[in-house]
Amino acid sequence: MSDKALELVAMRFRALSEPTRLRLLNLLMQGEHTVGQLVEAAGLGQANVSKHLALLRDAGMIGMRKEGLSTYCYIADPMVNELCEMMCRRLREEMEAQARALAFDPKI
Repeated sequence: MSDKALELVAMRFRALSEPTRLRLLNLLMQGEHTVGQLVEAAGLGQANVSKHLALLRDAGMIGMRKEGLSTYCYIADPMVNELCEMMCRRLREEMEAQARALAFDPKI
Protein backbone atom coordinates (compact mmCIF):
# COMPACT_ATOMS: atom_id res chain seq x y z
CA MET A 1 0.00 0.00 0.00
CA SER A 2 1.06 3.55 -0.59
CA ASP A 3 1.99 5.86 2.28
CA LYS A 4 -1.22 7.82 1.68
CA ALA A 5 -3.33 4.65 1.86
CA LEU A 6 -1.59 3.58 5.07
CA GLU A 7 -2.28 6.99 6.62
CA LEU A 8 -5.98 6.72 5.71
CA VAL A 9 -6.20 3.25 7.27
CA ALA A 10 -4.41 4.48 10.39
CA MET A 11 -6.83 7.40 10.65
CA ARG A 12 -9.77 4.98 10.67
CA PHE A 13 -8.21 2.80 13.34
CA ARG A 14 -7.33 5.84 15.45
CA ALA A 15 -10.98 6.88 15.27
CA LEU A 16 -11.94 3.46 16.67
CA SER A 17 -9.30 3.49 19.40
CA GLU A 18 -11.23 5.57 21.94
CA PRO A 19 -14.02 4.06 24.10
CA THR A 20 -16.18 7.20 23.92
CA ARG A 21 -16.19 7.09 20.13
CA LEU A 22 -17.04 3.39 20.22
CA ARG A 23 -19.93 4.18 22.59
CA LEU A 24 -21.19 6.85 20.18
CA LEU A 25 -20.90 4.48 17.22
CA ASN A 26 -22.77 1.81 19.18
CA LEU A 27 -25.62 4.26 19.78
CA LEU A 28 -25.67 5.25 16.11
CA MET A 29 -25.73 1.61 15.00
CA GLN A 30 -29.14 1.48 16.69
CA GLY A 31 -30.35 4.33 14.50
CA GLU A 32 -30.03 8.02 13.79
CA HIS A 33 -29.69 10.30 16.84
CA THR A 34 -29.48 14.02 17.39
CA VAL A 35 -26.31 15.43 18.90
CA GLY A 36 -28.34 16.29 22.00
CA GLN A 37 -29.51 12.69 22.36
CA LEU A 38 -25.92 11.48 22.02
CA VAL A 39 -24.74 13.98 24.64
CA GLU A 40 -27.41 12.76 27.06
CA ALA A 41 -26.80 9.07 26.39
CA ALA A 42 -23.03 9.40 26.67
CA GLY A 43 -23.24 11.44 29.85
CA LEU A 44 -20.59 13.84 28.58
CA GLY A 45 -20.48 17.52 27.78
CA GLN A 46 -21.62 18.92 24.45
CA ALA A 47 -18.11 20.08 23.49
CA ASN A 48 -16.58 16.69 24.25
CA VAL A 49 -19.19 14.77 22.25
CA SER A 50 -18.94 17.24 19.36
CA LYS A 51 -15.17 16.75 19.25
CA HIS A 52 -15.56 12.97 19.05
CA LEU A 53 -18.31 13.23 16.43
CA ALA A 54 -16.14 15.51 14.30
CA LEU A 55 -13.32 12.98 14.36
CA LEU A 56 -15.70 10.17 13.36
CA ARG A 57 -17.12 12.36 10.59
CA ASP A 58 -13.63 13.25 9.32
CA ALA A 59 -12.79 9.54 9.24
CA GLY A 60 -15.86 8.98 7.03
CA MET A 61 -17.64 6.77 9.53
CA ILE A 62 -20.61 8.98 10.34
CA GLY A 63 -22.62 11.60 8.54
CA MET A 64 -24.53 14.57 9.86
CA ARG A 65 -27.57 16.43 8.62
CA LYS A 66 -29.32 19.54 9.87
CA GLU A 67 -33.06 19.62 10.41
CA GLY A 68 -34.24 22.88 11.90
CA LEU A 69 -32.14 23.56 14.97
CA SER A 70 -31.12 19.91 15.40
CA THR A 71 -28.16 18.08 13.93
CA TYR A 72 -28.77 14.41 13.28
CA CYS A 73 -25.94 11.87 13.14
CA TYR A 74 -25.99 8.51 11.39
CA ILE A 75 -23.62 5.75 10.32
CA ALA A 76 -22.36 6.76 6.88
CA ASP A 77 -20.20 3.70 6.20
CA PRO A 78 -21.93 0.32 6.69
CA MET A 79 -18.49 -1.27 7.09
CA VAL A 80 -18.44 0.24 10.60
CA ASN A 81 -21.24 -2.14 11.60
CA GLU A 82 -19.49 -5.11 10.01
CA LEU A 83 -16.15 -4.30 11.61
CA CYS A 84 -17.71 -3.96 15.07
CA GLU A 85 -19.66 -7.19 14.62
CA MET A 86 -16.51 -9.05 13.54
CA MET A 87 -14.54 -7.77 16.53
CA CYS A 88 -17.31 -8.58 19.00
CA ARG A 89 -17.71 -12.07 17.53
CA ARG A 90 -13.96 -12.68 17.81
CA LEU A 91 -13.83 -11.42 21.41
CA ARG A 92 -16.82 -13.62 22.31
CA GLU A 93 -15.04 -16.67 20.83
CA GLU A 94 -11.89 -15.89 22.82
CA MET A 95 -13.85 -15.43 26.05
CA GLU A 96 -15.74 -18.67 25.52
CA ALA A 97 -12.45 -20.51 24.94
CA GLN A 98 -11.04 -19.01 28.15
CA ALA A 99 -14.17 -19.97 30.08
CA ARG A 100 -13.89 -23.55 28.82
CA ALA A 101 -10.23 -23.66 29.81
CA LEU A 102 -11.08 -22.43 33.32
CA ALA A 103 -14.14 -24.65 33.79
CA PHE A 104 -14.11 -26.92 36.80
CA ASP A 105 -14.14 -30.59 35.91
CA PRO A 106 -15.32 -32.66 38.92
CA LYS A 107 -13.90 -35.84 37.30
CA ILE A 108 -10.33 -34.62 37.78
